[in-house]
Amino acid sequence: HVNLNDSTLCGYLHIKGLTREYPELTTFFDAEIVGPQYTFLTRKWDATESTDEQHWFDSDSLYNMASYQEELRDSDVVFMRWKEHFLVPDHRVEGITGASFAGFYYICYNKRTGDINGYYYHQSSEKFQQLTLSHVEERRSFGSYEFR
Repeated sequence: HVNLNDSTLCGYLHIKGLTREYPELTTFFDAEIVGPQYTFLTRKWDATESTDEQHWFDSDSLYNMASYQEELRDSDVVFMRWKEHFLVPDHRVEGITGASFAGFYYICYNKRTGDINGYYYHQSSEKFQQLTLSHVEERRSFGSYEFR
């Protein structure tokens, strides 16, 4: 679900092969879209200005923010922070050996290619864990969208 007026979105991450205990898992996340409502400064989740700077500016794959258009409709890229909250369907699971959803992701979505690149950050986790997602079109399925 995307709400451009509030600069938010939410959804599910389906992950395969992360741990032996959970060969497949799904988490619910919500996101802040950088723009009129949210800046590049996180100001929560144990992220400092230095942390933000390192993660937003570290990779060429996160593009050049100097040319970023805050008007989302005019920009080729969308910067976001994704915060996972719980496992689906059992939201009572608080931890998984070998995985963490205590942190959040610095995300860049390329609207032209459909690629999503980012970094996971948590104060106690390995630094610069990269997330790379590419759109794979499946002939037997259709995209799911919700408009409000």
